[in-house]
Order: sequence, then structure tokens, then C-alpha cells
Amino acid sequence: MADVFRLRSDPEHTAPAVPLADYQPGGTAVRLEPADDARLLLPHLGALRRIEIAFPKFREGRGFSSARILREAGFTHEIRAVGVLYVDQLTFLVRAGFDAVLPETPFDPAVAQRTLARFPHVYMKAADAARPVWALRQGG
Repeated sequence: MADVFRLRSDPEHTAPAVPLADYQPGGTAVRLEPADDARLLLPHLGALRRIEIAFPKFREGRGFSSARILREAGFTHEIRAVGVLYVDQLTFLVRAGFDAVLPETPFDPAVAQRTLARFPHVYMKAADAARPVWALRQGG
């Protein structure tokens, strides 16, 4: 795997992530596979410092929903996307609540930064704090 690409400036948490099936209460890092139910982690969010969400193939999108569930439940630490990821997914990963990406194939950091800066406005509310353009127009 390539280096971790930071979407936000959270510090890196280095404890190994264990699969959800092997998670024991008190652990600090866990890995979710596409078929795992993120809601099973809700009672443990206070102990966790990093949740890795696997993207084993391009057409796998359940990880976006898992990240959103975790953010809406109040998880504030690192959510990391891991696997088959492409630079044009970065904006969607940020909007879903991801902090970092560990892609199989490295991103060019300059291209990634340009991708993230390409669209300064959003049109819908999401897990991130971006205000939709319609709210900006209405002053609210």
C-alpha cells in the first residue's frame, strides 16, 4: 500500500487496526469490511481513535455510508479509507466524513490538492461542515 494521504490535519494514529470480528472492547483501532455493520461500533466510539473502512474494489460504495453513520453518531477521531481508491473520489470521501486515505496506488499530492480545491461550494448537507451554496445565498 501507498502512504496515507491526509484529507484533514488530524494526527496519525498508528495502532494496528483489527477486523471488526476480532475487536475487543478497549481496543483503539478497528477495520470495517464492506459487509460489516458500522452501527455495531456505536457503543465503543469513545475508546476508538481510528476506524479504517475497506474499499476492496472500485464499485464498492458501502464505506461511504459507514463513515456517515459514524460521524452522525458523534465519532470525532480518524476515519481512514483503505484500498482501491482514486483521486476523483476525494471530494466525496471528505463529504462522507473521512479524514485520511490509504490507496493501493499512490496519489500525486499536487493532483489531489487541485481535486479537493476544484469545487469551492457544495449543494447538499453532508457529514462535513460545509455550508450548502443555497444557505450561503440566503445568509443562513
